[in-house]
Amino acid sequence: MRIFCVANQKGGVGKTTTTVNLAAGLAQLGQRVLVVDLDPQGNATMGSGIDKRALDPSVYDVLLGSASIAETAREAPKAGYRVLGANRELAGAEGELVGLDQRERRLKLALAEVKADYDFVLIDCPPSLSLLTLNGLVSAHGVIVPMQCEYFALEGLSDLVNTIKQVHANLNRELEIIGLLRVMFDPRITLQQQVSEQLKAHFGAKVFDTVIPRNVRLAEAPSYGQPGVTFDAASKGAQAFVEFAREVVRRLK
Repeated sequence: MRIFCVANQKGGVGKTTTTVNLAAGLAQLGQRVLVVDLDPQGNATMGSGIDKRALDPSVYDVLLGSASIAETAREAPKAGYRVLGANRELAGAEGELVGLDQRERRLKLALAEVKADYDFVLIDCPPSLSLLTLNGLVSAHGVIVPMQCEYFALEGLSDLVNTIKQVHANLNRELEIIGLLRVMFDPRITLQQQVSEQLKAHFGAKVFDTVIPRNVRLAEAPSYGQPGVTFDAASKGAQAFVEFAREVVRRLK
């Protein structure tokens, strides 16, 4: 079982879009996938076609130890993967976790129980560096970083790299950056091409070959409760994410 966090400390960069579409792409390739929604907004949950208001139990109960992943995860109706869902209740978990033993390892311990059930676990992290994000990073083998090729993206990236280094040094020796995924890319914009070249120059092979184009169908899909990959399989965005799933599988071989 390979566990990846999809993380970026900058908001609005397509973390959730990346998580659910990579999950759907991997599922299409025959992989057994679990999406863990660690964001109290529950966007990955809703974007997978699961009503966050009707969740009982949720990831909140798993973190507090009152439910297991096996009894909590649900099938994403149209997308072929399972989801450990989140809702507003999760916002309160932060305060409750502080007083618990192994507070940053709660998710890791819960995932260890389902290790035989999944090939991939994708964790959608909130944008802030919180105890929830920390639970994700401590559980993971690596981090996939979706980023837009814009000027300020590079600043946010250095913050994230520092965070990953600290977690690696103190809490999780396995943690590394698996790769940077260029998302919402528009090749007609010169600045985006320049930033893309800078990324490749600085991070080399850590930059995924696949580029996700700016695509209206990917943006529309969540309102229909499914990933773009299943919502409109013929769209450029969907095809790019299936290609990205192939690239992820190839890299791990």
